[in-house]
Amino acid sequence: MDTGRDSNVTQRTDITSRHPLRRNQETDNPCYKEHLMSLKCLNSDKPREACQPYFNNYKNCKDFWASVRHERKSKGIEPYLPPPEERAKIKTDFLNSR
Repeated sequence: MDTGRDSNVTQRTDITSRHPLRRNQETDNPCYKEHLMSLKCLNSDKPREACQPYFNNYKNCKDFWASVRHERKSKGIEPYLPPPEERAKIKTDFLNSR
């Protein structure tokens, strides 16, 4: 019996892949690049302490997009996480406002 669930699975071919993903990470995760960079560092021969900048960058990215999601949700803007084509403008506006 085919439930159709496997049709949504995205196969990853990089070294960080252990399990197929149920979502398209490049569009659903705004910090996907930072996530891969931190995992790539962990898979290298570098000591864990050398990967700390990658971890911090990933954490800052997740915190930033969580605040964007929270702000959009409180204002009633849907989708709560902006689509990929709007993310660059949001990041630029944030950096210019600082």
